[in-house]
Order: sequence, then C-alpha cells, then structure tokens
Amino acid sequence: MTIGFALLGAGRIGKVHAKAVGSNPQARLVAVADAFEKAASDLAGAYGAEVRSIDEVEKSPDVDAVVICTPTDTHADLIERFARAGKAIFCEKPIDLDVKRVKDCLAVVKKTGATLMVGFNRRFDPHFMAVRKAIDDGAIGKVEMVTITSRDPGPPPYDYITRSGGIFRDMTIHDFDMARFLLGEEPVSVSAHASVLVDKKIGELGDFDSVSIILSTASGKQCVISNSRRATYGYDQRIEVHGSKGMIAAENQRPVSIEIANGQGYTRPPLHDFFMTRYLEAYANEIASFVAAVNSRAKPSPTGHDGLVALTLADAALKSANQGKTVRVEPLG
Repeated sequence: MTIGFALLGAGRIGKVHAKAVGSNPQARLVAVADAFEKAASDLAGAYGAEVRSIDEVEKSPDVDAVVICTPTDTHADLIERFARAGKAIFCEKPIDLDVKRVKDCLAVVKKTGATLMVGFNRRFDPHFMAVRKAIDDGAIGKVEMVTITSRDPGPPPYDYITRSGGIFRDMTIHDFDMARFLLGEEPVSVSAHASVLVDKKIGELGDFDSVSIILSTASGKQCVISNSRRATYGYDQRIEVHGSKGMIAAENQRPVSIEIANGQGYTRPPLHDFFMTRYLEAYANEIASFVAAVNSRAKPSPTGHDGLVALTLADAALKSANQGKTVRVEPLG
C-alpha cells in the first residue's frame, strides 16, 4: 500500500523529510502545510503535492500519515489533533519541552490507538546501525562503556537559541537517545558540566555551548557525551563502544572517502558540513521504517516513550549542570 503523506512545516528539516518521502516507492507526498505560503508552494511544487491548510489536511481522505516539522511548541497539540483524526504520525523531536505535557500527549496517543514515531534519525544511520548489530552479534562481548562525540560546525542563530529549550533538550537529546540505543540499559544517574566557550551571547541568552555528560546505568555501564556548538573542521559525529571482549567504533563520515599522500603528507577531504548531508541516508531509512510500520500495523520505533525518556535525561542534565551535582533519574517504566 502506498502511504499518502502530508508534510506540516516546509522549513529546513521539512525539506529533508520531503526528500525522504519522495524517494520512497511506498510513499507519496500529497500535501504541504506551512504558515509561509511561498515555502509551502515551492516545496509542494517540487514533489507534485498540493498546498493545504492544517484543517484541510485533517479532513483529507488521501492523507494517511503526517510528518510534523513545525516549531516545537506546536508538536504536542498537532500529535493529539491528528491522533484523534486517525492519521499515523511521525513527529520530529522533541514532542514538547515540558515532561508533563509530553505525558499528557502520550496519554491521548494511547487512548486513540494512534501510530506515533519520534524522529531520532541517528538510530537509522547505516554506520551506527552496524555498531548496534555488532553489539547484538556479541562481537565485543558485554557493553561496558560508550563514548559519543557530537559537535556542530557552528552555533545556531540567537533567535533559535531562545526557543530551542537549551543545548541539552535540543542537541544532546539525540545523544541521550543514542546512549540508550547502544547501552541496552536505562541510565539511572546523570552528571553534567556545562560552559560558555564559543559565544558569550549564548550565555547571556541563558544557554550553554560546550557540555560534557556522564550517564550511568544500574549495573555500572557508563556513557560519556561530548558536545560543542563549534567544530572548525566540520560536523563531528563519532561513537565508540568498549566491551568485555573488544571495541567497535564509527568514525566521522565525508562526502568523498579518499586519502591523498604526497610531499606534504597525508590529507583527506573535509567532513560533512551539517546534519542535512551527514544523515541523509538515515532520514531515508527512518521514513522507510515508519512506512513499513504503518503498512504492517506494527508499533514503530523510536516511540513516544523514547522521546519522553530522552527529554527526562535532558532535564536531569540541565539540573546537574546548574546544581553541580549528580542527579538520579527515576525509571519511567
């Protein structure tokens, strides 16, 4: 069955998801909704879709699923609205910046029996998936320590900083999800340290730009996360998992994987310049997984619960950084 999609939000991430939907043979982009008419019409025109309002999308019989790429403060309301309308829902992270609001939203999803998948795209990166498979295959024995490095080429605009929820809820939240994905156990404590080393204005706006976090599980497994809003050499995305029998790592990726050796030494091309190119294949795999779940009526993953746990860890990290102490995390079931 071909799934009819409506894209809600035609901004940067909306364009990425439009491409993923448009390239999937079992999906068709039929509608685009955005507050900015030109953005909606340009994107809709590129994929042979129609521009429709949110109200029209809700009532459209040819729309089986929606992809929510609107501002964060609209996510929970839209999830509830389309859950009640009987549409399958893919929503970019986070569901909301408030844990209670997320819980209330997920209660509506449960009551309506709606299909909801949360956009933690890194689980679908081929390299990270290969790491997870190697762990499952026992290649490195029992997981003991995970190291995640995630650094952006440069900080986002100031207006984004003010509405993002802060670095832990906006940036590190991906790494919290990846930590859970690789550890195989839930973190029970968070110790975070945060500084403003890149841009003083970010600190004046109430956020950090350089953070380090240690997560620990009940059995003693550890994950160390390193984040920075600045990496002069490109989009730095690496993971390493150490186990009882060995280690596995996923290195940085480049648009072209070559190495040149000459009189000046060994050189390689620069890294990807941001997430839109680095994780292009991950976004396609993510939508493919969602389509498969909708078609088979299976529960997609990552779930709304995964989004809730990641947000809870982000809140704990912020509390830890502000109070200068380790924070315990209660299990969410």
